[in-house]
Amino acid sequence: MRIVLIGVSHWHTPFYLNPLLDMADVAVVGVSDPDPERAAPVAAKANCPAFTNYQEMCGKLRPDFAFALGRHCDMAEEARFLIANAIPFAIEKPCAISSAEAHDIADRAAAANLFAAVPFVFRHCPLIDTIKEIAANEALQYLSFKFVGGMVDRYRQQQVEWMLDRTTAGGGPLLNLGIHFIDLCRVLLGNAALEVTGAAISNRTANLSIEDHAAVLMRGGGATCVIETGYLYPAPNSVFDLHYSIRTDRHYFAARDDHTLEIITDDRRRSTRSMKLTNVYFYPIFVRDTLQRLREGRPPVADLADNAAAVDLVQTAYAIDPVQATCAAGSR
Repeated sequence: MRIVLIGVSHWHTPFYLNPLLDMADVAVVGVSDPDPERAAPVAAKANCPAFTNYQEMCGKLRPDFAFALGRHCDMAEEARFLIANAIPFAIEKPCAISSAEAHDIADRAAAANLFAAVPFVFRHCPLIDTIKEIAANEALQYLSFKFVGGMVDRYRQQQVEWMLDRTTAGGGPLLNLGIHFIDLCRVLLGNAALEVTGAAISNRTANLSIEDHAAVLMRGGGATCVIETGYLYPAPNSVFDLHYSIRTDRHYFAARDDHTLEIITDDRRRSTRSMKLTNVYFYPIFVRDTLQRLREGRPPVADLADNAAAVDLVQTAYAIDPVQATCAAGSR
């Protein structure tokens, strides 16, 4: 299978490239980025040519599959190009910077019956199967996910300053990180319709046009959901302050680090299971699973319609909190 990567200056590129280079039945045949200096080392690692124009790359190489990254503001156009040229692909969330764009590309992919995956990689987290196993037939009552990442300087260090501007990123940690947990709530609640009932959004720490902290309340499927995300933690990339809490009819599940899930029954029996609980661990699984699904003619684990549903909830949360409007003033 001939693979290309688009927008490789994105900091998630190694999450895709490294697993691909370990797979015997695929070949990375090209990479692209508008900045040739960012594309060159990725191309050298993959032993393939580098391009500054992904349309030219795809036209010349005719790939079997594309992993599309890059700036959030460019992703919808990348998707439209790939759909128009019938190239199956996976595209980084949030795939767009507005609900309108997210739904447009979802509709286009559906109309073309084209395989288009979105890396909502927490769908591969063993947390899901563990809850289904231990609390089978129990209703979920309460879900809370706190996932606070490193401070904004890490994006400057990684030379992706566009992540700190609302016009190019579309939003801050709620759109970048929180969208994972909005999707996870949808999955755990059986795709029940979710309603955003409250939001508190702030740019107080970094004083940028994006928020650096967001807390969102949702309700649906008989459960209350709380999602808190931020760029506040003095930590390197891929290190998070995380706390997960899930309450079912007779069980309580809690995680306070990235590798241990605590399980407590109503009669106060406590056990723990060791498992991976942050997104970083699941990208290699996503890459392999996505290509296997394509080969077997199965749909992706999450698609552009799933992404559009999550983006809708993010945009609703942004609209609720009037403080969000002050973020557009940046450092004012």
